Amino acid sequence: MTSKLDQLRAMTTVVADTGDIEAVARLKPVDCTTNPTIVLKALGTPMFADAIKEAVTWGKSQGGSQDGVVSAVADRLAISVGAALAGLVPGRVSTEVDADLSFDTHASVEKGRAIIKAYEDRGIARERILIKLASTWEGIRAAEVLQKDGIDCNLTLLFSKAQAIACADAGAFLISPFVGRILDWYAKSTGKTYTAEEDPGVVSVRSIYNYYKANGIKTIVMGASFRNAGEIEALAGCDRLTISPALLDELAKDEGTLTRKLAPESFEADAPITMDEKTFRWMLNEDAMATEKLAEGIRQFGKDLAALRTMVAKELAA
Repeated sequence: MTSKLDQLRAMTTVVADTGDIEAVARLKPVDCTTNPTIVLKALGTPMFADAIKEAVTWGKSQGGSQDGVVSAVADRLAISVGAALAGLVPGRVSTEVDADLSFDTHASVEKGRAIIKAYEDRGIARERILIKLASTWEGIRAAEVLQKDGIDCNLTLLFSKAQAIACADAGAFLISPFVGRILDWYAKSTGKTYTAEEDPGVVSVRSIYNYYKANGIKTIVMGASFRNAGEIEALAGCDRLTISPALLDELAKDEGTLTRKLAPESFEADAPITMDEKTFRWMLNEDAMATEKLAEGIRQFGKDLAALRTMVAKELAA
């Protein structure tokens, strides 16, 4: 029998949402995504002990302020995790711009360019990397600039159709709508238990996918942040899905039939929406879930980034 994971691979590009090198080697995804939480977790494993020593030694030889050196070493470590993953997957690795730059377009552009240069210095071409940016108005504008530079972007922390439309208008290579975090918000606010078909996160991604296909938009839709295998199955056929190792293993062990739910040639008419800054901010403001989850996600990634920098500062002082 064919597992649901193998069936999924026949209709969707499967991406691993992890920095776990052993899991990536075992599960063989096409791409990998990382974020500050994943990078911090990866660096806590013995596999990256040498990378930490190398980065700290390098940092001690750098000039500039203490904060600047700490930030540079943290960036170097994130690239080390990404480079290790790039050595295992045939496709792309996503590396995130600092969460504390989420509302600074210019600084996000400069950071994105610096990340690409750091990969290129290690012999990893820009075509192998996606720059992850929060789907704030400023982050989306940064993606617009980077895409024109030939640097492909992954717009993350995406919870609404307004964000998705703005990303498409900016020419973003890929968006990562967060399925599970949308479910979390609605489950908490309503107290309801949702089936996979009713799941608000699934419904949101299906709506975005339909809008893109109905309007000939080339931006890739990659569902992310899954809470259970049912959500993944309900989005079978989506352009890409980034999935945790635990859920990939669950799908690999399940030999049931997986039915395709999404296909690029099957969509309903959905009129295009003109998305300027005023419209974007108003639509986001009117969506309490998206507003709250976007802010919460930036805060969490900011917290993990701060934890990474604290770890680096201690290593530099040792």
